[in-house]
Amino acid sequence: MIKRVRPEFFVPEKALNWPYVRGDHSAALARFDYPGRRKISDRSRLATYLASLAVRALIEEAELTPKPALVDERGPGAHTDLSLMLMKCSAHCLRPSFELMALASFRQIPSQTLREHLGAIGRRAEQSMLLATGGANTHRGAIWSLGLLVSAAAMGANSPDAVAYRASQLACLPDWNAPKQESNGSRVIQRYQVPGARGEAQAGFPHVLTIGLPNLHRSRREGSSETQARLDALLAIMASLDDTCLLHRGGFSALNTAQTGAAAVFAAGGTATVQGWEKMQRLDYDLLALNASPGGSADLLAATLFLDFIANSPRIENQLWKDFILNTRLRSRSSDEHMWEWSGQVTSKCCSNRLPIRRLMSLLSPASMVSARRGS
Repeated sequence: MIKRVRPEFFVPEKALNWPYVRGDHSAALARFDYPGRRKISDRSRLATYLASLAVRALIEEAELTPKPALVDERGPGAHTDLSLMLMKCSAHCLRPSFELMALASFRQIPSQTLREHLGAIGRRAEQSMLLATGGANTHRGAIWSLGLLVSAAAMGANSPDAVAYRASQLACLPDWNAPKQESNGSRVIQRYQVPGARGEAQAGFPHVLTIGLPNLHRSRREGSSETQARLDALLAIMASLDDTCLLHRGGFSALNTAQTGAAAVFAAGGTATVQGWEKMQRLDYDLLALNASPGGSADLLAATLFLDFIANSPRIENQLWKDFILNTRLRSRSSDEHMWEWSGQVTSKCCSNRLPIRRLMSLLSPASMVSARRGS
């Protein structure tokens, strides 16, 4: 039987004797009310923020124009079954899944249980994608890479290097609940003996950290436009990545064409130069003739943009991130430090809500702080 105690609470009848339900605002209030409610709020806000960054990265990668043989504002490229509108629709339908991954990973450490939970969310995300696109594979690789990065960021990593390292720890854990079925990527990995998306993640996303992000930042420093800087990052990844999408569609011939053409763009000075732009247009023509597209490189460009967004967050979100890291580190402090930090947070909370001074004093009593510390 459920009884209404307050407008915002429903509690079981057997819980009516709890101090908090009786209205005794002492240790019970300190333990169950403010710290818990604040943590839930931080968790939800951070999950929503990270999911929005992931969706933004996917959409801005799709809108980047012109990309060699990829879907952009000009058309479908080598993917006759895709369109820019379909890519955007797919990105938006993945937002709830990215948010669930962040919620599941909030302040966690990599573990087998978490890995299997994230794998289940990823498989549901793939089903949502196929349902939204009518069976077209728009973002299967991005669900893997961005899902890992979103989860790693929700764990507390606050820099691109730290996020990629934590993501690699997750990727190295097996998912025993994953169905034993072959995909185009797994067949290409077995046939051509290349790392693929899984190997890239397990290695800590080296093409993102050591190639994509540095070239993106270098092009910006040299005065290139944002479009040119992102195209340079994409081409830099293409020049060195053993792209399984290219191998699946055109074998080593398509891979060599893409890598050689991308390297030629950089030899000509990048996309900011006339010669480099012409080389990129030639690369686009050659890949379309082979009906091959660098889909794996596009996924890593989205991962590059996601980490770039994290590193260059707006001021308000940076403050949220600092608060999140501070609260995470609070667990490793001594009991006395924890008590004083907690009392300061409660003081700020109570003053902001204009609570009566008697309630404030009860919250700051030694018994209340000890009880809250034990329950955190």
